[in-house]
This record gives sequence, C-alpha cells and structure tokens, in this order.
Amino acid sequence: MEPSGVVEALWDRIQARDWSGVGDLVAEDAVVEWPVSGERIVGSRNFVAVNSEYPEGWSIRVLRVVAEGDEVVSEVEVPHDDLGTFRAASFWTVRQGRIVRGREYWTSPGADPRPEWRAGLVEPM
Repeated sequence: MEPSGVVEALWDRIQARDWSGVGDLVAEDAVVEWPVSGERIVGSRNFVAVNSEYPEGWSIRVLRVVAEGDEVVSEVEVPHDDLGTFRAASFWTVRQGRIVRGREYWTSPGADPRPEWRAGLVEPM
C-alpha cells in the first residue's frame, strides 16, 4: 500500500472503530507526538488505546491527504456531540506499509483568540 493509502486507511479504520485494523497500520515502536498538549504516544498498543478510549460521540471527516515519498500530511475534522469540533493537522512517516512516526496538532476552530492588533488586517472565517 502506498504511504498515502496507509494514512487514508488509518482514518477509515479509526472512524469504523476497527482497532485491530488500526494496530496493523502502526508500527510496534511508532512514536506519535501531540505538541499542543505536550504528550508523546509510544507504541502501536498505546496509540490504539488512546484512540479507542476517547469518549464516544465523534466522527471523522478527512479534508485532505498529501504525500511525498514516505511523508504524508493529513487534515481531518472531528465533530463531537458533546465536546465540539476539533481539527488535526497530522504529519506521518510511513515505511513498509506502517506508520513509524507522527506529529499531530489538535485544536478547535476559534480556540485561539484573534489578537486586537490584527483586527484591521484579517477577517473572521
């Protein structure tokens, strides 16, 4: 499977709650970093657990997947019934059909207030 296909399958399997299938796509020694919350997930078992134990009420909409060689970038939107909408920009390294490294930036649209000094230079989305 091409690296972009691995990442597309990852999001499809997470959406389907196919946790065994997710584990098949993530290397046993994979490292996934979440800089916004200052966390590092080490190993496919922990990656699957973090995702499978997240409170239900969510879905995933893949906005884009862009790949160059074994480097893949994905952007997803994750609405949650109780917690609001989240977005993630994820940077993946895929080798031999498995994710070996990732860095994900999770946030909520509008979570960072617009600084007043930019008010005349930008418009709200």
